[in-house]
Amino acid sequence: SPCLNGGRAVRSHFMSRSTSVVLENAATLVCLSLLRNDRHSYITSPFLLCRRRLDPTERPLQMVYDYLAAMGYADPVRVQQEAANSDLSCLIRFYSGEYRPTGNHHSQPLLSAYVRKGKSQLHKWAERQVILCGTCLIVASVKDSLTGKMHILPLVGGKVEEVKRRQHCLMFSSAGSQAQTYFVNFDTLADYQRWHRQASKVVSQTVSLVDLSCYSLEAVPEYLFYSQDITHLNLRHNFMSLQGPGGLLNLPRFSQLKSLNLCHNRLGVFPECVCEILTLTELNLSCNSLQTVPVQIGNLQSLQTLSLDGNHLSSLPEELGGLSQLNSLGLSFNNFCHIPDVLERLSAVDKLAMAGNRVESLELGSLAKMSHLKNIDLRLNGLRWVKSDNLEAVSQVTQLDLRDNCLDSLDLSSISNLETLHCQRNQMGTLTLSGFTLRMLHASSNRLTTVNIYPVPNQLTHMDLSQNLLDYLPDWVCDCRKIEMLDLTHNLLSELPSRLLNSLSLRKLLAGNNRLQRVPDLLDHIPLEALDLQHNKLAELPESLFYKALNLKYLNVSANALESIPPSSLSEESLSTLQELYLTGNSLNENCGALLVGHQNLRVLHIAYNQLLSFPASKLSKLEQLEELNLSGNKLKTIPSTVSSCKRLHTLIAHSNHITVFPEILSLPEIKLVDLSCNELTEIQLPDSLPATLQELDLTGNSSLMLEHKTLNLFSHITTLKLDQKSTMTAGDSLSASTPWNHGYSEMSGQRNKLCVSVLAVDRFGDSVEACYGIFDGDRNEEVPRLLQCTMGDVLCEELQHSSVDNVYMCNTFITSHRKLGMAGQKLGASALLCYIHHEPSDPGGIFSLTVANVGTCQAVLCRDGRPVALSKVYSLENCTEEMERVKLCKAIITEDNKVSGVTCCSRLLGCSYLSPWVLPKPWVHTEPLCSQDEFLILGNRALFERVSYQEAVCTVQTVRDPRAAAKKLCSLAQSYGCKDNIEAVVVSLNISEDSCTCEPPVPTAEPRGPPTAVVPVSVTPGPTDPATLSSSSGIVSEFNSETSASEVGSEAGSTASDEHPSSGPASRPERRCSLHPATTLCGIMVPGSAGAGTHPGLFQRQPSSATFSSNQSDNGLDSDDEAPLEGVISNGSKLEVEVDIHCSTNGCLLAVCGREIADLKKSPSTSSLFGKKLSNGSVVAPEDSHNLIEVALEAPKKKSGYFTAPAQQDPEDQLIVPPSLEQEVREQLRGQNTLVSVPPLPSIPPSLKDPVWDHPHPPAFASNLVPCPGPVPILQQEVYDTAL
Repeated sequence: SPCLNGGRAVRSHFMSRSTSVVLENAATLVCLSLLRNDRHSYITSPFLLCRRRLDPTERPLQMVYDYLAAMGYADPVRVQQEAANSDLSCLIRFYSGEYRPTGNHHSQPLLSAYVRKGKSQLHKWAERQVILCGTCLIVASVKDSLTGKMHILPLVGGKVEEVKRRQHCLMFSSAGSQAQTYFVNFDTLADYQRWHRQASKVVSQTVSLVDLSCYSLEAVPEYLFYSQDITHLNLRHNFMSLQGPGGLLNLPRFSQLKSLNLCHNRLGVFPECVCEILTLTELNLSCNSLQTVPVQIGNLQSLQTLSLDGNHLSSLPEELGGLSQLNSLGLSFNNFCHIPDVLERLSAVDKLAMAGNRVESLELGSLAKMSHLKNIDLRLNGLRWVKSDNLEAVSQVTQLDLRDNCLDSLDLSSISNLETLHCQRNQMGTLTLSGFTLRMLHASSNRLTTVNIYPVPNQLTHMDLSQNLLDYLPDWVCDCRKIEMLDLTHNLLSELPSRLLNSLSLRKLLAGNNRLQRVPDLLDHIPLEALDLQHNKLAELPESLFYKALNLKYLNVSANALESIPPSSLSEESLSTLQELYLTGNSLNENCGALLVGHQNLRVLHIAYNQLLSFPASKLSKLEQLEELNLSGNKLKTIPSTVSSCKRLHTLIAHSNHITVFPEILSLPEIKLVDLSCNELTEIQLPDSLPATLQELDLTGNSSLMLEHKTLNLFSHITTLKLDQKSTMTAGDSLSASTPWNHGYSEMSGQRNKLCVSVLAVDRFGDSVEACYGIFDGDRNEEVPRLLQCTMGDVLCEELQHSSVDNVYMCNTFITSHRKLGMAGQKLGASALLCYIHHEPSDPGGIFSLTVANVGTCQAVLCRDGRPVALSKVYSLENCTEEMERVKLCKAIITEDNKVSGVTCCSRLLGCSYLSPWVLPKPWVHTEPLCSQDEFLILGNRALFERVSYQEAVCTVQTVRDPRAAAKKLCSLAQSYGCKDNIEAVVVSLNISEDSCTCEPPVPTAEPRGPPTAVVPVSVTPGPTDPATLSSSSGIVSEFNSETSASEVGSEAGSTASDEHPSSGPASRPERRCSLHPATTLCGIMVPGSAGAGTHPGLFQRQPSSATFSSNQSDNGLDSDDEAPLEGVISNGSKLEVEVDIHCSTNGCLLAVCGREIADLKKSPSTSSLFGKKLSNGSVVAPEDSHNLIEVALEAPKKKSGYFTAPAQQDPEDQLIVPPSLEQEVREQLRGQNTLVSVPPLPSIPPSLKDPVWDHPHPPAFASNLVPCPGPVPILQQEVYDTAL
């Protein structure tokens, strides 16, 4: 039952009435049975963004059923449930009662009011009714009535002015020598402003145009017929009917009408009455499901433009050939199997627009008979061959578009005057053309091995032969005298001809992704401006490159084997104009810095992933115009202080190095983005104030970094601040299986002003060993990715409760998420990909499986035994033939850039519901069993995989085994390869054994070190700094937006001393146990295996307190003379936040306790994501163990006195304290209860920690892995722990 807005809900009547309403019931019966209305009542349906009146015989419930089934719901019971959901009203709904066209109070086509009329024909003020309709002001001659004679005042070209001597008064004047004037006085300011705004639009028009599009009109407003000067009438996207006072039958009353637009009106038949408007010069009847064109079309002898696109036409009447003035005929996306013969008689038509039809063969001889056709568009026709049975030349055709067909070869040598050819995305192996007049050739994405053009095309300026199989370049290419742009990327070329590079006309050469081993020397000065040679096998560049190509502004030689670059000039003075230089992925060392000095106009420099040990300070200072610098993936230990000389620098990316000192870049006036993640920073020296331009700062992956309160306060205004968040684990989690995977992700905005991508990453999904990862790409909008990131995990949890069939629960997850987008999903959409790692329901202890679902262009690839395995399907019209056919059958208009209605290139998206049924939310679903050969999983958006192939992505991650650093590298590579868009990458490291066992052998504990001495360090994820070492941490990141103060980030930024184990390396990671071999437990206490020789890592539960109060009323932990704040207390102005770390340890064993609140919250991915800080773009920081942090504590400590008072503690008598003298006896008793469990020596707590833990909100030396010390061990009972939760 659909939702009824504007009337009584159908759903409520299903519950309360005994009348049975089924799918087969028509609209009239539904109204009579459910709404208690008479048979003249009706229901209207605002399908998508417009509404229409239902035919009495239409079946509304069946319409809803069909709509939901088309979206992807397969189960009839589920369809019934979804139909009753109120959220469905954003997609389809039904109204009862009086039919009202759409349009709000300010955009009605008709405006009326009671006014006082002044000077002009009546010479005195009188109360009359006035209507502003169409292009005229209509004044009634009878009071309180619109009958009788009407005074018509044409407004186009006239003027409307404010009368200052009277309040709320306007003067309307017509144009011309006999202009008339009316003064209209309004009662209210609102009416006055509305009339003034609407009338101003009318008088400003140069033609008499009335735009009534998208109003859901069934008839033309009656008073519009008074505007006899209307020449252009737009009725697009309405539901016009033939009958009625304002129906189409009355349109001939417009005696001067020249242009009529009736597209998207669901007409079904060609309105013959339109053929009576003999003044028409332009008629648009596209997308009306027309089957035939009447012979009366021949009456429109003045017609010049006729648009019949998006119908079901298969033939045209002969009478159409009599329209001698017709010069534009649109027949795209119909059902024509051949070019209509009537076109031979339409001598004025110069363009044949027949894209998206069913023309499978083209006889060039037939084109010779149509000597008037110059431009032919036959793309998307399934064209299989183009043949010429005779030698007759086709001389009139100058432009030919054959894109997206099925041609395996093409010979157009008989088209002697061809100027432009588009033949992309076919299957051609050979191409033969005439070169007499050829100017532009676009033949990418084919299988070309040879291209023959004779004679040499001396007029050719642009040629695109990318993504083919060319292993050599034809000689005629070098002979082209006017070639300016040549794209040869993604071929098999092993060399470039010397004559080509020395061409005096070539300005842009793209030859990346080939097999080039050398570049020919330059013999003379050349005009080359852009050169792309990335992804080749170049070991060196021509020595004379920079001082012979003085106009070179862009050079990309990334992913080669360069060990040096050529000098900028032969002398000290350089004339280089180079602005963008990309050197990523080579073997360059620090010596290249001296060679870059000559490029003083350099704005963008990418020299990532080379062998730089340092960057010469004196050389960097001379690059004063530098705006973007990427030094990632080198071996730098510092960034020269001379970087402060680059006053225009706005982006510095230097992740994955060995930098220990924060560079002096925060004093730069234009700095916006700083990425120093995955380094070895220990401290940050900051100026007194940060530049207001700084928007993003990434400090993740710096395991030794300590931040003080002052630093956090300075960072509070940064839009996106990324810091490590210590992963935590509850004692209850230790009982469950550890996850055999961890992840890292990276997002880069590129040259876009906003980040329209987001990430969902949950390493512990649900109650069992499961994981969920997702990426969302909104292309140009950021709202939909944020909404999906916040809701999709919860939706998947709910769907898993209803079904265990992968195709069912994944499809329902996507479709339900689509519905939950609400109003935001009507016009906006996003690509989405969701990965769910789980056990098969039939075998909970068996192998893991990976279920992937996606819509749009987000992709997933699995590395199995070193080779990429594609898991997703790209739902773009260019990549998916079956989707292209489906969209064509739905009669969508596909523009020349392969976008549905010019909006999106994707045929499946979440959102964009107004494009239904062309764009659907039903996903591709695939399940892949995981095995021990599966190393990692890569998720990425379209921008990533357009630049980085699956194989390169796999090889990249294999060399950088830390998931976070690997994701960073993927994004950096995509940027260096030329991507300017938002980039998103997620890398999930997998460690799955043959039987899915995830146990780890115990690792010897390193010698503990003392706690760090920094006062309030930032929370850091421990892990190796070597990118080649697999990170033992989860890579959790905390990001703070500009609205978050330092006090609000205390729970993440102020607890390193207590969170982080003093020892480093693998010893800081707890022993991993799997579901097949769980750890042995005793009396609710989990005990490590007997193989563990040292102390078992202690786990803790960290609970940030919600106590925030004014520092004016309480001590904030600082006396007037204190130089450092108390640990665990973060102050910021009048705000203060205290953090409590709760450690549970007993006799070296871990308490197996976990509050129910924790378990419930963990089941909700969107709720658990709140435990970490949220990204500025809405992405969820990888929750993992941080799910156990409760942001809003139900039993938060209350302020009593001082800066903090802990809740009531247990009486010491209720606590079990083992004296040293009884330790041996207790150990023997435990050993006697379970001989299979070996208990390690009892660790002790230092005297400073003997007091209850809550007495120390942030103990300075309490690490996540307890250090053995002499003394008794306090054992906290479960009741106390639950009280804290």
